Amino acid sequence: MADRATRYTPSFAELLPIDTDPVSVRRRIEAMEHLLEGLFVIPGINRRIGLDVILDAIPVAGDLVAAALGAWMVWEARNLGMSRWSMARMFGNVGVDWALGLIPFVGAVPDFFFRSNTRNLKIILRHLDKHHPSAAVIDG
Repeated sequence: MADRATRYTPSFAELLPIDTDPVSVRRRIEAMEHLLEGLFVIPGINRRIGLDVILDAIPVAGDLVAAALGAWMVWEARNLGMSRWSMARMFGNVGVDWALGLIPFVGAVPDFFFRSNTRNLKIILRHLDKHHPSAAVIDG
């Protein structure tokens, strides 16, 4: 039986590194996308949801928080040196998601289908694969 003192538990900083290198940025944006779009699976329909849909339960403020978290992903893209066109597309995705979420009572339905953060993650990963191929993470 392993002694508690000898067991190693990685810290939060080790799980989500704060460095600005492409590998660290990739880990952070993948974690944020998972938080916003894929925390839970809805039984029966096998569809993942995250904070983006859950925050729609809080009128206006929830949409602002979700948009701020989505904008943070675009900020990370800026730190990678992505083009202004790509960042404009990403801000457009966040803006559409924010505007759809503002619709009273049914705002969560468009959020359920229009996954702006997943779209933005794909844009960022395409850039990373092209310009920083060493940042590719291989899961074993």
